[in-house]
Amino acid sequence: MSKDDAPAPATLGEIGKNEDVNTHEEYHKPDPITKGMDKAAELLASNERIIVTPEENKRVLRKIDLVLLPILLSVYFLQSLDKTTLSYASVFGLIEDANLDPDSDQFSWLGSIVYIAQMVMQPLVALLLVKLPIGKFLGVMVFTWGAILCGMAGAKNFGGLMGTRFLLGAFEAAVAPAFIAIVQMWYKRSEQTNRNAAWYAMLGIVNILGSLLSYGLGHIKSDLLHSYQIIFLFCGLLTVVVSVFVYIFTPDSPMEAKFLKGSDKLIAVERLRMNQMGVASRVWKWDHVLEAFIDPKTWLWFLMLTAVSIPSGGITTFGPLIIQSFGFGKFATILFNMPFGAVQIIATIGGAWLATWLKKKSPVLILLCIPPIVGIVVLMVVGREKQHRGVLLFGYYMTSFYPGISPLIYSWSGQNTGGDTKRKVTTSILFVGASAGNIIGPHLFKPSEKPYYRRGLRANLGLFIAIIVFVVLAVVWITMLNRKHAAERERLGKSAKVIDLSMETSEQLEGEEAVSASQGGVGDKAFDDITDIKNEDFIYLY
Repeated sequence: MSKDDAPAPATLGEIGKNEDVNTHEEYHKPDPITKGMDKAAELLASNERIIVTPEENKRVLRKIDLVLLPILLSVYFLQSLDKTTLSYASVFGLIEDANLDPDSDQFSWLGSIVYIAQMVMQPLVALLLVKLPIGKFLGVMVFTWGAILCGMAGAKNFGGLMGTRFLLGAFEAAVAPAFIAIVQMWYKRSEQTNRNAAWYAMLGIVNILGSLLSYGLGHIKSDLLHSYQIIFLFCGLLTVVVSVFVYIFTPDSPMEAKFLKGSDKLIAVERLRMNQMGVASRVWKWDHVLEAFIDPKTWLWFLMLTAVSIPSGGITTFGPLIIQSFGFGKFATILFNMPFGAVQIIATIGGAWLATWLKKKSPVLILLCIPPIVGIVVLMVVGREKQHRGVLLFGYYMTSFYPGISPLIYSWSGQNTGGDTKRKVTTSILFVGASAGNIIGPHLFKPSEKPYYRRGLRANLGLFIAIIVFVVLAVVWITMLNRKHAAERERLGKSAKVIDLSMETSEQLEGEEAVSASQGGVGDKAFDDITDIKNEDFIYLY
């Protein structure tokens, strides 16, 4: 449909009333002006520029949350549960029943192989997330990994477990990058941190409910199946069932969402303008790939995620065994792992809330590194006698603040990266770092080193200190980039100082601010699918 044939565009006074709006189904052939740009540009090119009122923003945001959040939360809960089945199964005799050598690295490799697969898959994941409809792609991935987890129940030795764990990691590799892409695609920068934290907090929910679930499944007596096989089958079948709903109900983009009618599509897209990040292009751009690889920000976030993922990989795999080393039995070990999950939730949600309130990630990241440092020191210096169990549990629970760090790094990266391909590639690079860390982490611990696990704890202590250093370096670099963009805006005749409306809440936005932001050329490149470096209007966040 050409612009001349388009129905009367929605105006400021008509938005919310006029349903006569060109939607995705009407622009399969892009206008030559918008070809190669973001898909959102095609929608906006067919309609009049609108101003989104705070009331409209709230209404559409509520619709988006009601559809997307249940999907994100349930899928990440299942992925976290499926990953941690290995650590729960270890308490219920996996090492003995599968004839694993407790004095070797076999159990550590079962923890690492998932992340090796995820690391290998990241380049392909980045390409597929740009090229394919994200909702359908996600549904297929969830179904496949659920089926593979069911197949793990048939693995009765090290080789079989390694093979199925590799496949599990390969098909789980796309989930978290897809979630980050979905959050970037649908939410303002001020909204992204809390949404990323919400689905990432499922790690804590899993440590609570997963502990209870494993406690119950571990009591099932069967002549045919070992306890670990029952755990694998139950979690796998549950994942397969949920995948059907994911495939049907996950929208591919705001422009294609069936639950948004008429002008709501325009509002959903227009409210993202000041993100300066675009929505989705479905076009792979090699210049974006190059910029992602030569951008120092990318590698600072890579180092942060690698550093936090090494403790994560070790504690996720060996956490229950660490508690068991305090002198608890297998069922008590599972139950005492539940508060670990509660602290994870508090750290993840609390850290996101504080970062949103401060409109800064860096000070919160530094703050979240302090409790794990304290906890590790406690575990290193306190003896393992019975009278010290309370202090040891305190130290262990203090280390569980670390899950609040990763979602803040992903949000910090996503909010400071423009261009569809560059965002996907940057996210994949970060996941390579996270996967590498999770591969290394379990190998710093060995069952034979119990009860102190000194080598792993010393390494983890140094890594949390290193994260603080990397955060400071990132702040210095981002400050330089903001100054460079301000100078470029001034050179082009724009205002050097720009109000970043993408970080304002609905209550803080006023109509006159939206009008002023839409003038003077600021925001005109928002949907051009250009990178943050090439967009002088892009404002970097600390």
